[in-house]
Formats: sequence, structure tokens, C-alpha cells
Amino acid sequence: MNQIDYARLDRDDPLAHKREIFELPNDTIYFDGNSLGALPKIVAQTVNETTREQWGNDLIKSWNQHDWVNLPTIVGAKIAHLIGAQNNEVICCDSISVNLFKVICAAINAVGSEKRRVILSTRDNFPTDLYMVQGVESFLGQQRCELKLVDEAELVDAIDERTVAVLATEVNFRTGRRLDLQQLSQAAHAQGALMIADLAHSAGVMPIQLSQWQVDYAIGCTYKYLNAGPGAPAFVYVSQRHHAILTQPLQGWFGHLNPFAFEPKYQSAKGIRQMLVGTPPVISMQAVNAALECFNDVSLAQVRAKSMQLTHTFQQSLAAQDWSSDFELISPSHAEQRGSQLSYAHPNAYEICQALIERGVIADFRAPNYIRFGFAPLYNQFQEVERAIAILADIMSTEAYRDPRWQTRSTVT
Repeated sequence: MNQIDYARLDRDDPLAHKREIFELPNDTIYFDGNSLGALPKIVAQTVNETTREQWGNDLIKSWNQHDWVNLPTIVGAKIAHLIGAQNNEVICCDSISVNLFKVICAAINAVGSEKRRVILSTRDNFPTDLYMVQGVESFLGQQRCELKLVDEAELVDAIDERTVAVLATEVNFRTGRRLDLQQLSQAAHAQGALMIADLAHSAGVMPIQLSQWQVDYAIGCTYKYLNAGPGAPAFVYVSQRHHAILTQPLQGWFGHLNPFAFEPKYQSAKGIRQMLVGTPPVISMQAVNAALECFNDVSLAQVRAKSMQLTHTFQQSLAAQDWSSDFELISPSHAEQRGSQLSYAHPNAYEICQALIERGVIADFRAPNYIRFGFAPLYNQFQEVERAIAILADIMSTEAYRDPRWQTRSTVT
């Protein structure tokens, strides 16, 4: 029998006060913050101020008056504190895909050769990462770039003298399994290769130490655990030890040494600024800037501790149900080995997920047959776990998921 005291866990939660800074519907249990974070109240206020007062009243003067022009580095420096980097090693810009294109090319330019041309990644990496490598492969030709895929367990042993860079996502988007970036960096460097880390499902929900781990390049997302809103710009990290030789092929206006000189010949900015391309998306970047204030009075160690406790509590609660054997946990069973999510395989995963959503429990589905529950420690509560399991139990006992409405999949799953 389940003896978890959910109310006590919420009373003892050192992060309980953070929930009130978010806009959350009263009738919704939101377990999808690993896909799209909830709306911080300060973000709505900041976007309104940016549009109505700065853009509306100050117009183009805002580039100087409100320092719009420096937002990429201002925001990048704030993100740097969350990922164990120096202020001048991170910049906010573009998307993960575009930033990944830049760092793959930078890595090839840094250590690539006719013999050393392999970008090594995992078969179950997030598809866009693999698509971008394939794009670089088509762009440069296989004599300069070749994608090689292995299982996660084989990654370290697969690094050899042909490897340009290891491309690994710290937390697997489907299973939630956490990879050891420090171990991968050491293994890559031992073979003369570089390390590229994707922090999409880890930034903002666990301590990260890129400098200490000797990661060479990293890219990450701001609209998941950093709560900056749909489509918010991503970030890119380049270790300072690579700045002197850093080059990337997307040579845009804002990556120029002196953009407002309007020179016909490109001259790269120094350091991390050369990772910029076009005009910064000011409104969404202001949203990122504001969202990062949510972390001002908390430590990522606290966030990680609650994250592990939330996933463990959900795992225990589901396992205590009579029907739990129908759900196969595909995430690691130990909280230390996974990110802030739990994924379960079920033949009717999509239908169950839709039935949950209709009853106010928002999780998501991942092909081929996984339900994924993401836990955001800044706003999720333990009593939400209790209520979600009760709703899921009713769905399973009544077979509500067999509703014909759930037999056709939506465009976004």
C-alpha cells in the first residue's frame, strides 16, 4: 500500500515558494515542463513593457537606450552561471539547430583533416542534432564530415583517431538517461577529438560544470526548464581556449567586428560574439532575460534534489498500483542516472496520454509508444503527483483511453 505523505513533502519543500511566480491554470497538472516551461509572471510583464514602452514609446532609440544591442551577451552571461561557464563563453542567439551547425563547423575547422572527419553521436540522440550533422555532411562532403552513430553504451569505446567531435545530449529526450559529459570529454580529448554537448533537457534543472568538465562546445534551449516561452532563442557555449581559432561559416551582420561600419568585406568579431549572425530577436530575448530571474534565489543543487525526489515519488506511486505491470519504465530506475523525467512504454501510450490531457494532466507522447512525464521543480508539487496517479488509475480501470477520439493522432504529439 502507498504510504507516501505527499502533503508533508510539499510542506518541507524549500522551493515551494517559487510556484507563485508562475502563471499556472488552477485545473491543470502540468508535467510537460521538459518540453515547454510554464509562464513566469515577470516574463509577461517584461514582454508587455518591451512592446508598449520600449518599442512603442522609444522606438529605434531602444537599441541604445535599453541596450537591446547587447542583449545576446547580457543574457548569455546569465546563462553561463547556470552551466558552469565564464560570462564571455556563452551567447544567446538563433536556435539549437543553427547553433549546432556553427559549432560542428567550428570543430571541423579546429581539428578536422582528411583522416579525422567523423562526428560521433548516438542513435537515439534528438533527431535535429543528427539532421544538422547530415546537413554539414552534404554541405562539406564526406571527405570532411561523416556521421557515425552508435548506442549510448558504446559511445566512449567508439571514439578513435578518426573522430573530430563527440556530439552527445546530456539527458536523452526519450528515456531521460543522463550521460557523463566529463567522462566523454576526457575520452574525446585522449583521442585528440573535441566534445559537443547538447544541454536541451538539462540546463536549468541540474548543476552543470562545462568548464570543469572540459567541454569544448555546447548548445542549449531556453524554452524548457529556463521557461522563456515557445520558440525562445537558444544559447551556444564555446570554451575560451578555442576563441583564438574560432571560425564558423554563417558570417552575418551582428557577427562582424564593427557592424555599423557597413564594410563590404567580413571581419569577424572577437570571441563568442562571432557566433552571432543576424539581428537579435529582441522581444523573445527579453523574455529569456526575465525568465532567468526565476533562478536568482535558488541553487541548482536544490533544484536537482527536488527533481530526483519528484521522479522517485512518481515512480513509487505508479509502481504501487495494481495495473503498474502494464507500464514498462524505460528511464533508468535510479534517479541519479536520469534527468527530470520518467518515460513509460505502453501499447496504448498515445491514447492514454490524450485521456490524461482531457482530465487536466498534461504529459506528452513520444514515438513509438512512450508516455513522458516531465517534472519542473520550480513549480511542480508532490500533491500533483498524487492527484495525477489517481486520475491515471481511473483512466486505466475504466479503459477511458479506448475512446474513439484518441485513435487519430494530432499533428503535435
